[in-house]
Amino acid sequence: MTEHEKDSVNAVMQVPRRRVVQGLLGGSVLLGLSNVGTAWAAAAVEEGTKASGPVLRGQSFDLEVAESKVNFTGAVRSATTINGSIPAPTLIWREGDIVTLRVTNRLSVPTSIHWHGMILPYEMDGVPGLSFSGIAPGETFTYRFRVQQSGTYWYHSHSGFQEMTGMYGAIIVEPKNGERIRAECDHVVVLSDWTDEKPMDVFAKLKQQGDYYNFNQPTLPDFLNDVSESGLRRALSGRQMWNRMRMSPTDLADLSSEALTYLFNGATPDDNWTGYFQRGDTVRLRFINGASNTLYDVRIPGLALTVVQADGQDVEPVKVDEFRFGPGETYDVLVTPEEDAYTVFAQSMDRTGYARGTLAARAGIRSAVPAMDEPQWLAMADMMGAMQHGAGGMEHGEMAMDHGAMNHEAMNHSAMSAGVKAPMAMDHSTMDHSSMGHDNMQGGEQPGRVEEKNSALAKPSTTVRHARTEYGASTDMRVDMPRTNLDDPGVGLRDNGRRVLTHADLRTLGGATDTRVPTREVELHLTGNMERYSWSFDGLEFGQSTPVYFRKGERVRVILQNDTMMTHPMHLHGMWSDLEDADGNFLARRHTILVQPAQRISFRITAEEVGRWAWHCHLLFHMDAGMFREVLVA
Repeated sequence: MTEHEKDSVNAVMQVPRRRVVQGLLGGSVLLGLSNVGTAWAAAAVEEGTKASGPVLRGQSFDLEVAESKVNFTGAVRSATTINGSIPAPTLIWREGDIVTLRVTNRLSVPTSIHWHGMILPYEMDGVPGLSFSGIAPGETFTYRFRVQQSGTYWYHSHSGFQEMTGMYGAIIVEPKNGERIRAECDHVVVLSDWTDEKPMDVFAKLKQQGDYYNFNQPTLPDFLNDVSESGLRRALSGRQMWNRMRMSPTDLADLSSEALTYLFNGATPDDNWTGYFQRGDTVRLRFINGASNTLYDVRIPGLALTVVQADGQDVEPVKVDEFRFGPGETYDVLVTPEEDAYTVFAQSMDRTGYARGTLAARAGIRSAVPAMDEPQWLAMADMMGAMQHGAGGMEHGEMAMDHGAMNHEAMNHSAMSAGVKAPMAMDHSTMDHSSMGHDNMQGGEQPGRVEEKNSALAKPSTTVRHARTEYGASTDMRVDMPRTNLDDPGVGLRDNGRRVLTHADLRTLGGATDTRVPTREVELHLTGNMERYSWSFDGLEFGQSTPVYFRKGERVRVILQNDTMMTHPMHLHGMWSDLEDADGNFLARRHTILVQPAQRISFRITAEEVGRWAWHCHLLFHMDAGMFREVLVA
């Protein structure tokens, strides 16, 4: 056994234990040990092992992508694995080191690996068609780059639907000057989702009917309840409004538990992954959302969560009971268990299912699994932004308005209980947005929106500018008065009696690394047509759009406005997104940002690395359906 393999085995042995089912991983991957890397094969034979999968440490790595048979639901299916495991091996790097990763493709189709959140040369970013051509069957591609940051990150395929079929894993980067966050016990928690259906078949169903998997549609009992609470007239008006817009107030997720099994470190809820601690330990949990299509709401009943890191960046500790995060995001939390067992509970945003694991002081014990929360309907703030209709938002039967003939001047714009602000006082009833003047985006031929070129842009613009391209078949909704508040936890988490993390709670330690005022603004709108299952930027699906251009070294403010009723986790490759509040104050350095329905957010970027970068929604089907944009730094 080589020294590298010995180090890998030792690392695996040190990771708190994982149960071996059917000879290998968490009840899912059906492989003989001959198909697995030597290091994990040696570790897997230990009886009672309960780790998150193989762990590889060092500067040189060999990763093999192949097809494996899995069984999560009682049906054997094909998965895409790295070194034969789901999740893929956890990679432990050290800040400042140069890492070399040799990726060999044993599939019959091309593959790739994207190192999510890592700042590196664009040629190493792993996006086929932008940064390289992909890894052809039978070939080996060598990634090599210097690790410029520390914290919790992850990696996944950027080819086809391979991420959805199991190709994802964790990255832990140790700080070069030693760990600031102190904990006696450290667990990686990769939350993901799995479908027994072929992803392309699922995607085809959504293209035919966007709400195909939504079984939380308004029912007759819901209508009768609205009648009893609000009267027949208002209840009917609410239903008529949603019908005219061809939208549903329960449209929270594209995929439900009808299609998905929710996984916790590759284990189903029944498998009950367990991580161990000793009484008196401070436990660090590194949460990674590696799901393809699921936003998770995470809590540990009976334990407060102290959030200490967001997207790999240290933040001022903030104590909460619960947090929501979407695909691509990571949060590190500290907990101090006082009892022998706790359930780590992650329910899907649409409340149709959950992933769960156990923190335990010893083997064989567990805690009660809480009931899922009742699903909540989208409120008016999620549809129309800062147009407010009474404290606390509107109930099901109160959405009585004619969307097509809305009198904006007569509406009440007072703040919601969620903190919604009315950012402007424009008369939209008389404005013709289609005739507004729009400059072309710098360096592109596509109609865009005006970019501010003032030398001092202390605060983000609040003037909404819809691009001409938003007035087409790919867009079924536009928000004229978006909300800019960041203290709203989102639908399903509002006023639930628990302390819920919001964007407004996060403060990256040390502040912004670039304090320059932006020289210009780039405003883009997240758009879609749910009936067509089309997703886009500014009404243009990828393939119809031109690149967004940034000059190397420039400081730019980016404004994203969500003109849809779904929450989008937006990931910009190759640079940090410095999230700011409505007054332009720096909050947190992120690589993936959740943008809620009818919300307008802004962040600053410094275009440090030249090259071609991807910018997309991290809901896999949204990206594939068109919410993807190229960014060119030159």
